[in-house]
Amino acid sequence: MKNGKVYLVGAGPGDPKLITVYGMECIKKAEVILYDRLINTSLLEYASEDTEFIYCGKEPGKHALIQEHIHQLMIEKSQQGKVVVRLKGGDPCVFGRVGEEAEILAAHDIPYDIVPGITAGIAAPAYAGIPVTHRDHASSFTIVTAHGREDKDQDELNWEALAKGSDTIAFYMGVGNLAHICHKLIDHGKSEETPVAVIQWGTTPDQRTVIADLATIEEAVKRNQITHPAIVLVGEVVRLREKIQWFEKAVML
Repeated sequence: MKNGKVYLVGAGPGDPKLITVYGMECIKKAEVILYDRLINTSLLEYASEDTEFIYCGKEPGKHALIQEHIHQLMIEKSQQGKVVVRLKGGDPCVFGRVGEEAEILAAHDIPYDIVPGITAGIAAPAYAGIPVTHRDHASSFTIVTAHGREDKDQDELNWEALAKGSDTIAFYMGVGNLAHICHKLIDHGKSEETPVAVIQWGTTPDQRTVIADLATIEEAVKRNQITHPAIVLVGEVVRLREKIQWFEKAVML
């Protein structure tokens, strides 16, 4: 039997309207969809009624399906000649493990496409009224995964380069590690007064944004009970929110 095809698709950051045209085309023709926790499940309504849905969500400390099992499912379903969509939140190439999944498919001679999506580190700030670059404030932008714990020897970030070499930094998966992030940036030269935004459930109706500085953001997040999923954005561009925030105002209307 001829192999089917796998589409490794970015579903965008939460607002279902932010999926790409190509991504939506893949959903509509899918025979099997393996989907993650952070996708907006309303996107699944665009699939055909006989599409098989397999939940592959991973929560902190709870993995519905381990990565190796996901690999095996993609191989099995595509070798049955089916069109398979691996639907991931944001962009599959930004902390989405798409490289591992594409390698496995290539090793089994299974055709695949990688379909980019809008990543939360850009979209969530945009919906909060914060452009990650600005002619007057930021000419560089860095995306960082920030769940590595120093006490478990998991912190391999170049903190000096981050603190001194990037105008805007978006930390993914960092809200539970916020104290460590702030201390490291300050210790390596970032001013305590550098503004910080923490954006929970970005681009969705549940979006909430807390603003403070590196010295006080941890307390502000605790006080407002902000939890995962959230983007931590550090840089002078955060100050622009005061003038151009728009989405949360629109949701309240």
